[in-house]
Amino acid sequence: MRRYELKDEEWERIAPLLPGREGCPGGRAEDNRLFVNAVIWMARSGAPWRDLPERFGRWNSVFQRYNRWSKSGVWTRVAEALQSPDLEARLLDSTVIRAHQHAAGSPKKNRRMKRWGGRAAASAPNCMSR
Repeated sequence: MRRYELKDEEWERIAPLLPGREGCPGGRAEDNRLFVNAVIWMARSGAPWRDLPERFGRWNSVFQRYNRWSKSGVWTRVAEALQSPDLEARLLDSTVIRAHQHAAGSPKKNRRMKRWGGRAAASAPNCMSR
């Protein structure tokens, strides 16, 4: 067994809570266990979705299904069934966006020279006199 896979007893506890089982409306999902293992792999590895190993299927299909289940509250039910309150927090999208330390930058300064009213009036015109 790979370290990212569900144990049989864990799977038996959550399988009835998942969409796509026999008797549910919609399509029947034969690969729910593989999909849940893919989500566990994502949560534990911290990798971006595009780095999901091919054995789990196409990364975008897995992500779209994860997103649908998140919106419909499936992961909340799974976390409650496993009695693991921190599981829900771990199942957030683990994509990390890194930026260079200077990427935020400082606000752009107005580089145009300002002429002060009194000084501008007192200065000589910028042309040659005859």
